[in-house]
Amino acid sequence: MTNSSVVVDRAGLWDAEALSDVAAATFPLACPPEATQGDIAIFLEQMLSGERFGEYLSDPDRTVLKAVEGAEIVGYAMLVAGRPADPEVDAVVTAGAVVELSKMYVLPGHHGSGVAAALMAATVTTAREAGAVAVWLGVNQANERAQKFYTKHGFARVGTKTFTVGNQLHDDFVFEQVF
Repeated sequence: MTNSSVVVDRAGLWDAEALSDVAAATFPLACPPEATQGDIAIFLEQMLSGERFGEYLSDPDRTVLKAVEGAEIVGYAMLVAGRPADPEVDAVVTAGAVVELSKMYVLPGHHGSGVAAALMAATVTTAREAGAVAVWLGVNQANERAQKFYTKHGFARVGTKTFTVGNQLHDDFVFEQVF
């Protein structure tokens, strides 16, 4: 099933609260089963609040793309330009200019509708236009659905890393797509 009515565009400061709402509805779905509700709530408050999205949208090294259907934001992707801060990730990611796909989420009622594919296409286009030679991301090792999606869209597993949610460390795979 495809969704031809979705439009992907760059988000603006005026979208911060709506993006935070989408994050609150979608982030818990991507967490591993051992993530506690308390740790998820901490992460949402610290990393995905409307205020934090305002900061992300003002950061020149970040690009937030929104997927809109009608007047509703139904998904988003956040790109971060620059080399990975984690030396272990930096060692496995292709040399040169890269972009991290830091976040990509779609509201549950829009899964399988083409929204995620549209966000991915826009992500790759945006990264290429910025001069990147690759896009990399971290995905929880238990999130097989996301791993299949990334593989289907040209990503390959290149390493591992940890990801903190609240007070818990989780194991992620590092995936990369080289252009």
